[in-house]
Amino acid sequence: MTTPPTATRPEHDLLGDRDVPAEAYYGIQTLRAQENFHITGVPLSHFPKLIVALAQVKRAAARANRRLGALDERRAEAIEQACAEIVDGDLHKHFVVDMIQGGAGTSTNMNANEVIANRALELLGHQRGDYEHLHPNNHVNLGQSTNDVYPTAVRLAMLLSFPALAEAMDQLIGTLRDKGEEFSEILKMGRTQMQDAVPMTVGQEFHGWATTIAEDVERLTRTARLFREVNLGATAIGTGITSDPRYAQLATAELSELTGIPFTVSADLVEATSDTGAFVTFSGVLKRIAVKISKICNDLRLLSSGPRAGFAELRLPAVQPGSSIMPGKVNPVIPEVVNQVAYEVIGNDMTVTFAAEGGQLQLNPFEPVICFNILESTRIMTRAMTTLAERCIAGIEVNREVVDGYVRHSIGVITALVPVIGYAAATEVASEALETGRPVADLVLERGLLDERRLAGLLSPASMTRPVRPTATGTIPALTVEEEPPAAEERTAEDEERTHES
Repeated sequence: MTTPPTATRPEHDLLGDRDVPAEAYYGIQTLRAQENFHITGVPLSHFPKLIVALAQVKRAAARANRRLGALDERRAEAIEQACAEIVDGDLHKHFVVDMIQGGAGTSTNMNANEVIANRALELLGHQRGDYEHLHPNNHVNLGQSTNDVYPTAVRLAMLLSFPALAEAMDQLIGTLRDKGEEFSEILKMGRTQMQDAVPMTVGQEFHGWATTIAEDVERLTRTARLFREVNLGATAIGTGITSDPRYAQLATAELSELTGIPFTVSADLVEATSDTGAFVTFSGVLKRIAVKISKICNDLRLLSSGPRAGFAELRLPAVQPGSSIMPGKVNPVIPEVVNQVAYEVIGNDMTVTFAAEGGQLQLNPFEPVICFNILESTRIMTRAMTTLAERCIAGIEVNREVVDGYVRHSIGVITALVPVIGYAAATEVASEALETGRPVADLVLERGLLDERRLAGLLSPASMTRPVRPTATGTIPALTVEEEPPAAEERTAEDEERTHES
């Protein structure tokens, strides 16, 4: 049985005639791009926010051109309606060009122009491809160039995409803080350079992780504001050729009204058309977040290692069997997958860096790979944060017997006694504890360095996990307001005199 031929419609461009699938809303230039750029297999439609952003830019352009009298009411209304449908989620499957493409995004721009034009033609009562009534270039792309439309749309797409990542980060921060409160009274050994250091609480460790992620939520938001400055109206190289002198401000104002984002026109459109600095900065923040979250996952894998022959301080939720050959084995698969996401994001940042550096003269032709990598980093980091919070952190338990044993047998607790017994005596006790395996507390009492009451006070969790002032009885009173040291700005005249003399 033979397959019936697919219906087509003829279209024409600079290079000649081609048959486009009749059901397609895209046109001949998109068809050629499909054939030329079979690279990643990831089409524009993989990133819905980018499609929405393209439609919003085209919608703003149509509004501005109508206000300027460059586009008649009937065509402008049809273009706007077509764009509105795309913003609502329609026609996305017709955005088929590969994310990585030559031409500085021209194929993306033309894919949008053709889909919008053909839907607008239908709304006007014409057939798809009847471009004499409404043309992708003459009307949808009026007063525009790929070189101002594409970077503006990419910036908008990133502004639409990053809030989901910030929300996922907030979720992870909240989950870590909840665990910090849950484990706030559990004493454990801290470690530096993979060796025993001094005691801390498990809660302090989790709060530390929460803080390091929280630092970058605000940083991410602040950096994203760089995308509010656009070059819409710059056209080819920033001179604004083919556009009305009033178009840049009007189109940008319309885009702001449509999106609720306060966009501004760059003060130097020539510079803005070739500049990719905002992308480099934002990608750098994504890399910073990736590095931090990967370090946390390294810690989780190490602290949960075992369960019999490792650190075994934490029990991660068992989410799936870990081996096809070893019965009972469960692996830390959630931290592992987040580690891999972080590696991908770090690599994406390197790609963005090279692509930004590789631009020449008045345009950077490599913005498609910049766009692809930043949007992909944002997408996978969002999912990784949510996965880590929900499928790992929320279900973590502490192995109390193990962490208590580590504290009891560690020589690290001797550090808490140094202010009282001195460094030399503490070193002798630590050396003997290390050689014999005996607890530090037993050796201190045996040597008569401290009595039981004072030793208990100095080795209490409160004493060993925050700054304190030991007293003769080993208790730790809080500072009163009068006892608090003066702030730097409250220096006395005597302080100033001593500083001057030194």
